[in-house]
Amino acid sequence: TLVGMETNVYIEATEQVFEMVLLEQSIRIVATPTEYEINYGDGTVYGPTPVPGGPLGQDRWGEVTQTSHAYAASGDYQVGATVYFSGTYSVNGGTVIPIDGRATVSSPAQTLRVWRSETRSVADNCLVNPNGVGC
Repeated sequence: TLVGMETNVYIEATEQVFEMVLLEQSIRIVATPTEYEINYGDGTVYGPTPVPGGPLGQDRWGEVTQTSHAYAASGDYQVGATVYFSGTYSVNGGTVIPIDGRATVSSPAQTLRVWRSETRSVADNCLVNPNGVGC
């Protein structure tokens, strides 16, 4: 991404279902993502929030979203995410019971490279001035 450009970051997390037999009883546990947290790697953290964000098409790159972030300086940043799951369980297909508390799952950080770009106005092209900017 580029310095000062909004960079869309989002989390993809899905409901997890665990089925097992314990002491001859059928146990079903369902863990549902309920909150998300994004660490942009520059000291800025977004969340916890119920908003995971979402992908943008190429024609919308640079657009401000709830989970986008603009970096102030170039460099390599370690971007990470944490998902908070709430759970329920049932025994032998019976009543669904909420589980107290929540599970926290953090992803390994991913390196995001932030670059700086420069533009210059020039009066001629490289055929006219082979030593010009960008030639």
